[in-house]
Amino acid sequence: MTVETLLALAVYAFVTSITPGPNNLMLLSSGMTHGIARTLPHLAGITIGFGVMVWAVGVGLAGVFIAFPPAYSIVKVLGAIYLVWLAVKIARSGAPAEGRAGAKPLSFLGAAAFQWVNPKTWVMAVGAIANFAPGEPSIARITLIALVYAAVNAPCVSVWAMFGALLRRWFSSPRALRAINMGMAILLLVSLVPMLGASI
Repeated sequence: MTVETLLALAVYAFVTSITPGPNNLMLLSSGMTHGIARTLPHLAGITIGFGVMVWAVGVGLAGVFIAFPPAYSIVKVLGAIYLVWLAVKIARSGAPAEGRAGAKPLSFLGAAAFQWVNPKTWVMAVGAIANFAPGEPSIARITLIALVYAAVNAPCVSVWAMFGALLRRWFSSPRALRAINMGMAILLLVSLVPMLGASI
């Protein structure tokens, strides 16, 4: 892969990773509700889970959607159901001091698993492979794409968690946190609209 292609891949990864989406909205809420330290497993789950997903798509998983188009519809429905459930959890979250059961941060495994039912990440992964590994690419090229994407993704999604932590300082009262979490939950549900219409 040439330097120009690597640069183009990094730009593609940056733009798709930094823009709003379910992952970033959940990190914003988690950073605000739980702080950076408790959000780290969530961050790691997104970055590593998505990197593995890009690699799996590159080695042939995308062919499932080509051979069986309804499979993507199933992923979108499962993703929508999971996002609604997460939105409810976020809406019910308050300050950590309140000790509410619904205020636990998303785990590493939960965040990694979410990538597989998030329609946006499917579009991102398939787009990366289609644009930067056309034809029948080698495992080495696919692995490089996954590693570059993960390396760029990590700081991009971290920005959202850090911004959430800043909001936590500005809006420290339980009432303010609940109000902002309610807003995040609504935005998360709104993000479903374009994703449900997306296609691979």
